[in-house]
Amino acid sequence: MSWKIKALKKSTWVFHVNTGACNNCDIEVVDLLTPKFDVERFGIKLVGSPRHADALLVTGVVTAQAAPRLREVYMQTPKPCVVFAIGACACGTGIFHKGYHVVGPVDKIIREIDPNAIIAYVPGCPPKPEAMISGVVKAWSAL
Repeated sequence: MSWKIKALKKSTWVFHVNTGACNNCDIEVVDLLTPKFDVERFGIKLVGSPRHADALLVTGVVTAQAAPRLREVYMQTPKPCVVFAIGACACGTGIFHKGYHVVGPVDKIIREIDPNAIIAYVPGCPPKPEAMISGVVKAWSAL
């Protein structure tokens, strides 16, 4: 096990990317930071730059306008980087699967850049904060 992966198990810095969500998932992500869930006590911290992040938290279906931005953010994130696809839209395009502006789910765009990327899926519309915490814990325990 590399030193980087051991370090990631102690604390996780996350950069949030909205690629075309309806904001339901974003509201639940913000709920993680409230005193009720307080994910910072687990070492999970929301950061303002992808260059400081260990993981990407992606919400929403990937639109044609957001796809190049998602690629750029992923390229800026230090590796190894875990990508969390939050919500039904990020996992598989959800109700927007026939939209003219949809280019695909998160994993399709990320795998174009890095076929060996680590992607964790947290389905739901929107997923509850407990599910997101469970997804992060399961992803880190699998590394």
